[in-house]
This record gives sequence, structure tokens and C-alpha cells, in this order.
Amino acid sequence: MANVIKLHKGLDIHLQGKAEEQLIKLQSKGLYALVPDDFEGVTPKVVVKEGDKVKAGDALFVNKQYPEVKFASPVSGTVREVVRGERRKVLCVKVEADAQQVQVDFGKKDVAKMNGQQVIDALLEAGIFGYINQLPYAVSTNPTIQPKAIFVSALRDKPLAADFQFEAKGQEQDFVTGIMALSKIAKTHVGLGIQPDFQTEIRKLGIDQYAELTIFDGKCPAGNVGVQVNHIDPVNKGEVVWTIGDPTVVLFIGRLFNTGKVDLRRRVALCGSEVKSPAYVDMLVGEELSTLLSNSYDADHHVRIINGNVLTGRPTTKEGFLGAHTSEITVIPEGDQADEMLGWILPRFKQFSVNRSYFSWLQNPWFCSKKKAYALDARIKGGERHMIMSGEYDKVLPMDIYGEYLIKAIITGDIDRQEALGIYEVSPEDFALAEFVDSSKLELQRIVREGLNILRKENA
Repeated sequence: MANVIKLHKGLDIHLQGKAEEQLIKLQSKGLYALVPDDFEGVTPKVVVKEGDKVKAGDALFVNKQYPEVKFASPVSGTVREVVRGERRKVLCVKVEADAQQVQVDFGKKDVAKMNGQQVIDALLEAGIFGYINQLPYAVSTNPTIQPKAIFVSALRDKPLAADFQFEAKGQEQDFVTGIMALSKIAKTHVGLGIQPDFQTEIRKLGIDQYAELTIFDGKCPAGNVGVQVNHIDPVNKGEVVWTIGDPTVVLFIGRLFNTGKVDLRRRVALCGSEVKSPAYVDMLVGEELSTLLSNSYDADHHVRIINGNVLTGRPTTKEGFLGAHTSEITVIPEGDQADEMLGWILPRFKQFSVNRSYFSWLQNPWFCSKKKAYALDARIKGGERHMIMSGEYDKVLPMDIYGEYLIKAIITGDIDRQEALGIYEVSPEDFALAEFVDSSKLELQRIVREGLNILRKENA
């Protein structure tokens, strides 16, 4: 039996536009781009030049600090452009796909006969090791450091999140193979939600032999891998754990060993209140979004297109590309055309409120199982203010840390206090809900990321 951990803190935000479990097919335009910023902490060194021919699985760039960590092209084709920004920062490497796809054959492998170092070497060779992150610092991990454990979260619970059970249907063997491979490196923990069908299938395939399963029963952010680490085996100073908060990465790993080829295909939810027909689509990492977004919403509406979910995703455009860890493309109203006469004084039955500031809370009584879904826009509704120690963060942060005090320590640059307050255990996404409910309108995820980057440099 799996362990069950009940979380009492958190917040579920019910939004309109959740993707229906139906798959739509798209004809790709053939342009792909791998974006280094999708891999936190990686300084890219491009190893191709414009005009080069590459196969799916060939490296496009490497991590300058650890050159053995390669990042594979999702398709075979011709390198069209290496896009650079200020100070020659690499923004992306674009590849124009061939009509007939060719993949590098790394050879099928029997994971049961491999050791941990052989698994790491295989992932490095195929260019998908960089998809694994680590705590502390919440960055792409260092292959030279042995982790004390590996944590995988197969629970997605953010607003409008794609259903991993739907994505993994028919791919359970790849998931179990990926977990088996990770278990060769270190003790592996898999965090699950209440997904009876998925749990039954992976247990039939013997996943209990390779990983310790834990069911997290609670509101968002129970699916955050950092939250799961905090409740199972917290990270102390000097310790390192590897984390996979995007369970599709486990499918990437399993496919590599089962087929011998790099397959960066993932199932993506096209969702949001502005989307005409929310549904799922199979795409490759780095695929151009214009095909997916054409005619999917009213062109005359001012919308915010988000590469990811509404809490942690990045704003993008139709000309953007699918992120390496993106499982949702979300389209919501921008809100810049909203005209609300007597705005703050209205009863606001159609606006979501955490602290019952609006009368809409009456439509979601505690005894109602089906909650009202809202069409929220991208407005902040107020400017940045002085930080108020109100306990708001603690209500939505199910971790054994003092969130408000940690944020203050980061802002003031007090490294000793940051360490004492648990900065090694957190990642920016853990503060996404706190940022949503914060009455001071602080960019908490940015603050945490800057604090982690400074601490990483200090400890280098």
C-alpha cells in the first residue's frame, strides 16, 4: 500500500476553459526551437551553426559549466537560425524540420542490467539529462553529484492543469521503465494524486519494486515536487536531491531505453476561458505555437497567451514555441479593456476572492462539491505595496517553513537567515499561490529565483 499524506493548506482555483479529454490533430508547419531559458541554471554553448543538418537526438547546445550535459534536437532538419539577444545571450536555436524524420539510434537497453552510472551516461549521450532538476537552487542538475534521493511528482493540480493520467494512457510501460532507470541512481519517490486507473496500471507493471509511492491528498500545490520533498525527506544544507516536477520527462527517459531513440513528444492541453474548444494535442518540445493557436480564439479579443499554467507559466505569442516543461497552453483575457464603473465597490459576483472581499464566495459554499468556475483576466488589480505580515502565505503554503519571513530575508539579502528559514527546500513555483493571494502584490516567484541565484553564486 502507498503512503497517504493529507495536506490541509492550499487553494484550488477553479477556472473556465478546462481541456476536454479529446485529442485534436494538427499539421505542423515544420519550425521548431529549443529555448535555453527553459532549463533553469544552464549557460548554453551552441554546438551547431546555421545551415547544419541534424538528426532528432543530436545536440543543439550544451551546458557551458558541464559540457557533457547536452540538449537534443526534437526533430531532424536544418538549423535555420541561432537567435541571440542582448550581450549575445542565446535566446533559442531554430530548426526547420525535414519532411522525412531521421532519429539517432542510441540502441535499446535492458535497464534491469544497468547500474546508476550507465543510466546517467545514457541520458547524457541522448541529450535529455538536462530535463532533471535539483534541490537546492531549483536548477538543472549537476551530473557529477550523487543525490540522496530522486523525487518525481505525477500529480498536476494547478489551475487548468493537463491530466497526466490521460497523457500516460497506453504509455504506462514507458513510465515504469523511466522510474526503474532513475531507481538505479538513487532511492526514488513517486508522488501521486487520487488516480486509481493510473495507479492500478503502473502497479501491475511492478513499479513498487523500484520506487516508494506516496499519495498526496490535498489542494494545490500538493503536486509541487518541492512540497512533496518537504513532507517526505526535507533537504538540509549540504544535501542534494534530484527532482522531476514534470512527469512527462519520465516518459522521455522510458522511451529512450525502450526504443533507443529520443522522442520528445508530449500531450498538451489547449485551455483557458478564451479558447473556443479546449482540448488536447500531441506536440513536440519546441514546436511552433502558431498552428495550435490559429482560429482557436477570437482574434479581436485582447488575450494573454501563456506558455504553461496561469500561476507559473510565461507570457508568449503565436510566434512562440512550446516550452520544454510545458503541459498547457493557456489563453485568458488580458483585462486591459475592462471598464468597471465603481469597480471596487461593486458586489462582484463573477470575480474570485480568497478572503471573501467579493460576494462571489456565497456561490461556493463549503458543502458544495461542484465549485463555480471563473473567467479571470491577467490584471494585477493594484500596485506593489509595503509587505504586510498578514499570514496570507501560510494559508496556501503546505510546507514546514515561515514563508513571509523567508521572503523578507531574501529581500534584505540576509543569507544566514535565509538558510535558517529553509531556502534550500524551496523553488519559485512553491510561492506561486502565495503570489496570487498576496495583498502586497509582490512578485514572489521572481524574488525567490533571485535569492536562489545569489545563494548559488555565494556557495559556488
